[in-house]
Amino acid sequence: MSVVTFEDAPPPGTINLGVGQPSADLLPVDLLRQASDAFFKDADPFELNYGSTAGDPRFLKTLAGFLSEAYAADVREQELFLSGGNSQALDLAALTFAKPGDTVFVEEPSYFLAFRILRDHGLNVVGLPMDDEGVSIEALGQALQSHTPAFLYTIPGFHNPLGQSSSAARRTEILKLAEKYDFFIVADEVYQLLHYYDAPPPAYGTLTASERVISLGSFSKILAPAMRLGWIQTSPALRQRLSANGFVNSGGSINHYGSHLVRKTIELGLLQQHVKRLRQAYRQRVEAMDAALHEHFDGIAEWTRPTGGYFFWLRFAESVDTAALRDKARELQTGFQPGSVFSSTGQMKNFMRLSFAHYDTNDIQEGVARLRRVLD
Repeated sequence: MSVVTFEDAPPPGTINLGVGQPSADLLPVDLLRQASDAFFKDADPFELNYGSTAGDPRFLKTLAGFLSEAYAADVREQELFLSGGNSQALDLAALTFAKPGDTVFVEEPSYFLAFRILRDHGLNVVGLPMDDEGVSIEALGQALQSHTPAFLYTIPGFHNPLGQSSSAARRTEILKLAEKYDFFIVADEVYQLLHYYDAPPPAYGTLTASERVISLGSFSKILAPAMRLGWIQTSPALRQRLSANGFVNSGGSINHYGSHLVRKTIELGLLQQHVKRLRQAYRQRVEAMDAALHEHFDGIAEWTRPTGGYFFWLRFAESVDTAALRDKARELQTGFQPGSVFSSTGQMKNFMRLSFAHYDTNDIQEGVARLRRVLD
């Protein structure tokens, strides 16, 4: 079984469009230095202790205010639970809201690294096809006749890898089925705030009153992955189930120190400014990649320009197996993610995911040009 590593940037000269991480110029060293200085200026020694299990109350209150403004909806601190980033949050949700042998539904395609997390918990992963509005309601309804899922794992805002957002109407339909058939919705909403044109539909996190929703958010995409900090938004009753976890009980706050720094970035208005900067930078990169793809891939692949998130999803002729092209891509000092890794059953071999997050516009244009030569 392959293991993914997250280390340094690709070697100099390589433009690997498979890398779904921020570029160095978008990692806010000075911003975090300001936040750190502001925290330590008045820090009490006990602020370096274990901290509250659900998260420091001041952090949760500040995060609630930040999300209320970002979502244009009331978010209460009683709905929020501090996590160690999105992967840890998904791992905790799988442990809390499912048990070994349970079935969980995922979208087809879906975030490929989530499959390993779910299977590590002994869960049966069943993929459901998608259409232009999100998970196919017809397919979900049919699957519910033969399966009793613990939860549906969905990426509703600027999907990884599709780049699309599910419609508000589709989210309502799915929520009704969750209530009828008694399953949870684990919504991976890490790209919700990274919109470059129109905002996506309201986050699933605004629907916690249903007692069906566990919404996952992360500062990895809007601040810095190294913070290892995120949040879970859910109902107070479901939050209590998260707090009862043995790991949480033993260790206290999952990242108490990191939450102090992030709280300061919000209180000082630094995070809000940084998100605006990311939107501007990524919009330029989206348009650069779209233009480069039109120049080099028209008539060879099909895609839709994303309006948020990190990714383009390309479809080639059925005869193309993109995984077989990876060695040649490395020889040409470029790269991509093959479509088959995003399928729970290894299908979608004629698809390819490209990321525009890790490179500036000039490198994106050159990377796409190299990628075209991979197909020759």
